[in-house]
Amino acid sequence: MDNGATMHLAVSLLPGIADASPDPEFTSLTRFVQKAEAAGLDMVLLADSAPASGSDGANKQMPFEATTLLAALAMVTNRIGLVAAASTVAHQPYNLARRFASLDIISHGRVGWNATVAQAPREAANFSRPEGFSGDDFRRRADEYIGIVQGLWRGWDADALLFDQSGGRFHDPEKMHLLDHKGEFFSVRGPLNVARSPQDTPVLVLSDLSVSDLDIAARTADVILLDGGPRDGAKARYDDFRRRVALCGRDPDAVKVLINVSPVTDSTATIADGMEREFLAKSCDGFNIQMPARPSALDDLADLVLPALRRRGLFRESYRGVTLRSHLGLAGGGGQ
Repeated sequence: MDNGATMHLAVSLLPGIADASPDPEFTSLTRFVQKAEAAGLDMVLLADSAPASGSDGANKQMPFEATTLLAALAMVTNRIGLVAAASTVAHQPYNLARRFASLDIISHGRVGWNATVAQAPREAANFSRPEGFSGDDFRRRADEYIGIVQGLWRGWDADALLFDQSGGRFHDPEKMHLLDHKGEFFSVRGPLNVARSPQDTPVLVLSDLSVSDLDIAARTADVILLDGGPRDGAKARYDDFRRRVALCGRDPDAVKVLINVSPVTDSTATIADGMEREFLAKSCDGFNIQMPARPSALDDLADLVLPALRRRGLFRESYRGVTLRSHLGLAGGGGQ
């Protein structure tokens, strides 16, 4: 794990903002992510949402299902982390755990799952729950769901799968751990039929957190995304969250706190100065910059802001490993 001296930077793609370029949508997304990788950013977050029933739904959708897009982008990038949103309502926990474990192997350990414990309006109606969930039920269900997924990811020791055709041994039984989960909302036996991740487990990113969700995040998350606010309040919030992480028996540095910020539209000095103040005040571990999926949207960030941050010793010059965990300075990452 790192010593907290390096700022972490991510970009998340805003849904519902059309690209004005004549390129096909996937071509434009590819150029965007490749440019983010060339800039050395830690990760790109890919939004997703189920088809909505309201009249405004069509204008707020991403053009591709996020894990499908992630798989395609993994083939045209080499180092940058790729984090896909996936709903706890739209997917069963076993299938979701298997999908992300597979993607992490395909990408050589660069994958994360962005989960939310906030219920999306009207989403449940598309998945046989027209009445939705109460807020408390949804929170308890999401907590149980995340625990199942992480348990399944840890179901195999790193060297458990043998694939020994001559001896007829697929795995070492001593290194397989059944989940055998029976809970309030789910029953899942396990294990996955996918090997353990190259980075131990995919990175878990939690977003849309309320105060009542912070204890879930403290127990489970690798990264949390929080909206910005007054600096004094952000510092107190950061300290409180690290205290919660420690009370769960985890190292406070085991969870990175990134503040959501608007697209880069201001002058370069103002942006770099603001990031420096927030970071050195120890109110966060870095920033998640929300922007449309247009390669040109990265120009000021890559060409002006990042060089300014590097001159100040705040952002690394290059990737220091091959996995997303190594980029973030999290334990379990290969190449550290």
